[in-house]
This record gives sequence, C-alpha cells and structure tokens, in this order.
Amino acid sequence: MREIASLLLDWYDRHARVLPWRVPPGQGGADPYRVWLSEIMLQQTTVAAVKPYYERFLTLWPRVEDLASAGDARVMAEWAGLGYYARARNLLACARTVAKNGGFPRDREGLQKLPGIGPYTSAAIASIAYDQPHTVVDGNVERVVSRLFAVETPLPDAKPRLTELAARLTPTERPGDYAQAMMDLGATICTPRKPACVICPISGPCQASAAGIAETLPRKRPKAAKPRREGVAWVVLSQNAILLEERPASGLLGGTMAFPSSGWDGSLMPPPVDATWQVLDPVTHVFTHFTLDMEVRFARSGAKPQRGVWVDLKDFSPDDLPGLMRKVWTRSLDAIRRDQDS
Repeated sequence: MREIASLLLDWYDRHARVLPWRVPPGQGGADPYRVWLSEIMLQQTTVAAVKPYYERFLTLWPRVEDLASAGDARVMAEWAGLGYYARARNLLACARTVAKNGGFPRDREGLQKLPGIGPYTSAAIASIAYDQPHTVVDGNVERVVSRLFAVETPLPDAKPRLTELAARLTPTERPGDYAQAMMDLGATICTPRKPACVICPISGPCQASAAGIAETLPRKRPKAAKPRREGVAWVVLSQNAILLEERPASGLLGGTMAFPSSGWDGSLMPPPVDATWQVLDPVTHVFTHFTLDMEVRFARSGAKPQRGVWVDLKDFSPDDLPGLMRKVWTRSLDAIRRDQDS
C-alpha cells in the first residue's frame, strides 16, 4: 500500500494540475476557505465549469467574512448557472457560521457540523487544508480504486468496499497531496473511457489493468428512466420592466429570481397578471430526478401583478437567472422582438 502512495505522490509532484484553489505539491497549508469554496462548487459540476465562477467569487469575496456579509440575492445571482441551488443557500449559511465562530474548525468532526458539509467535504478540507490523513472518496477515487483492486460489484453497492480499500491506501505523510493526486489520476489518466494504462504511475499493481478489464470498471446498475413533468412559465413585460419572483428558499431553484411558473414543482398557480397570452413552444430541461417540459407564455401588460415584482429592464440580466429560466427567456426573445416591432 505504501508503494502505491509513493508512486502516486512522485507522479503528482511532476504532473499536478494547476488549479486556482490549489497550492503547489509539497507546500501544504492550503487556505481552508478556498478549499471549501472549491469543493462546494465542484459537487455535481466539472472543473472547467467551476473555474470562472470560483475566480469571480474570490474577486468579489476574497475572505469567508466577505462572503458572510454578502446579500442573499447577490450570491444567488452569481451562483446562477452552477445549478443545485441548495448548495448556494448552504454556502451562505456556512460562511456566516464560520465568520461568527472566527474561522473554520480544524478537525473533521467540527467541519461536518457546518451547513452543507458532509463526510466527503469534511474529509477533503481536513486533508487538503490541514494535511490530516482522512480518506477522500469522490467519483474519480472510486474509479481508480475499483480498477486497482478489480472490484466488480456494481455501484452504488460497492461504495462501502471502495471506501474501505481507499482508506488502506491513504498515507500519513502528505495526505492532502495524496488526495489531490488520486483525483488528478482519475481525471486525466484513469478516465471513464479509454484509460491511459500505459502511462499510469500505478499500472504495475493495478489488477484490472493486468486482467484487461479496466475500462469496464466500475460497474454500475442500469439507470431507471427519468419521469417527465410539465409546467408553464409566464414572461411578462411592461413598458420598461420585466416580471420576476423570488422562489421559495427551499425546493427547486430555491432562493433564485425566476419567471413566475406553475405545475412543474408541485405548485398550481394562476397566471401572475390578467393578459392575452401568446403560447410559445416549450423548453426542455433535465434535472437530476426528472425531465421537464416547460410551456412558455408571453404577454405585455401594465396591470398590477398578483405575484412577483417588476424589475427595471436596465437592471435585468438573463445571466443572473438559473439555467431553466435562461432557456425560458431565450424561447421568448422572438415573441418579444415581434411585440416591439408591432
């Protein structure tokens, strides 16, 4: 086991990815705020997608105290596009707790008591920021370990076994660098398709590589078909404003500004204003647990809305909307142009 960790760390010293939240190999002592922020953003998202968001957040809020004092709406707007908006709500709650307590806890148990921090994130922060020998297991690590030990049990049933094997590999020296080395190996060499076993630093002891089955692992249960839902979204313009509403703090797209809508999230709401509606083609959006077909309706009205608030068009940016609502806006653009030309 020590040989594997040593081989991997030697490789990491030469080939570590340069990422904005990292310190160079061998230096240790990464800023826990930067590690935490990156780990929350990276959940269910790719490194390439996260980089610009992460850098913008650091520019706006370079310290956890700065983020803690930020307004909810501003943070949610900057988060728009990363998805899984409960993470953004927990991000703010966690920042405010940490700022109130004078900093991040230095132990995994204390970290895991913070909002939005579970077993994986607490292990990552403790390992990478504080160089403590905790086992960090994400999808990349599961893939590497399943191949290294030729674990053919399908996921998610194999998770306990993979975590146990990963813990055996975790060294007491440079555990933070080791954790990041495992992630880098999975992201760049031990990839889901066509793993580059020929240049892998631990191909020697890899059982799946020796058996010629690396690309077939980890095995996964067949996915069930996603159910479909339907809904409707209303895009309303007045002379110089657009109608938006803040979604409930909990639930889908929680806390974001969005077009009034109904049906898709369990709500049954009437149109926000009395108007003659143009029915546009629906947009399709895929969530984790279902696929949504959202009908789009457009109208111009100066009536007092039954819900939502008028937002001056000069203050409105589609980029501040969550992905689903950006699709709704894009679908309505032709109708808006026709209305303006008439």
